[in-house]
Amino acid sequence: MAVFYDNPALRDHWYALATEAQLRAGPLARTLLGESLVLYMDPDGKPVASPDRCPHREAPLSAGHVSDGVLVCPYHGWSFGQGGQCIRIPSANPSMPLPRNSHLSRFQATLRYGLVWVCLGDVPQALPQIAQDDDAAFRRINSPVEHWRASAVRMTDNFLDIAHFPWVHTGTFGNSQRTQVERIELEALDDGFFGYRYEVEAENPLGAKLVSGQSESTVHRRMSTGYMLPFAVRSTIHYETGLVHIILMLSAPVDDVNSNFTFVVWRNDDFRVSAEEAIEFDRMIGAEDKLMLERIPGVLPLTARGVASTQSDKASTAWRIQLARMLGIEQADPPA
Repeated sequence: MAVFYDNPALRDHWYALATEAQLRAGPLARTLLGESLVLYMDPDGKPVASPDRCPHREAPLSAGHVSDGVLVCPYHGWSFGQGGQCIRIPSANPSMPLPRNSHLSRFQATLRYGLVWVCLGDVPQALPQIAQDDDAAFRRINSPVEHWRASAVRMTDNFLDIAHFPWVHTGTFGNSQRTQVERIELEALDDGFFGYRYEVEAENPLGAKLVSGQSESTVHRRMSTGYMLPFAVRSTIHYETGLVHIILMLSAPVDDVNSNFTFVVWRNDDFRVSAEEAIEFDRMIGAEDKLMLERIPGVLPLTARGVASTQSDKASTAWRIQLARMLGIEQADPPA
């Protein structure tokens, strides 16, 4: 039985399902909240998200191909162009009108931050706002969308948590962090995120030196981490050199225990480091998270029953309370 992914309240939110670069190589098959979708870029360069079945005989359109923005079904060659409109049926007389139900039904789709966002509902909530995307001092770097065999609830909880750093991120930056977490105070952050600020001493191995721009073995980081419902987390890292490194982490539920994941980075650096070098360390960190999260089965409980929490879990606890309320789940955890 589903725990959360089929909850109607989730359908009115946007989810990142592909990068723009991935979509241009489409069509793409994606599953969001249990819905099987096909994504493609139409002739106008706009994303189209539709059920992954041809209206003719229900073949998976994601197994077809896209040519000049036209999606072609692999079964009988039916072709779909702007906004999912059927524009050609090879077996039909071109002088005859097309069947009324030959066009693709569509979900709302848009491009933002180099990502393809899809909303299954009728009234989408606001997309996460990242002010630095409009700041010429910052560059944006995308990473492909990946499939994680982990619940979006566990993933979001993990991204809000700093207590796991010295235990999970031993191969990247976590060795120098103290295991004790200072008292967390929650506050409204900028751009509609809610979370907390903190400072850490982080390992600065070779891969991290490229990211931080510092040669010391450890570096001091001033950070903030916050969330936006349902599953967006933003971490902002301030280095003593003035470098700012922002990471937006986005989880999109396939179902209760599988998710699509991507992250976007914004940096006010001098471009001496290539985009790939700038995010390779973040990818290594993400791989450590993925390895741990894929070992943990099921959905992290949203109610007061099932898990213990301490004050270091304060941000996740606040987020789980708000998510539970949004989903209509009672008895959410009390604040830590």
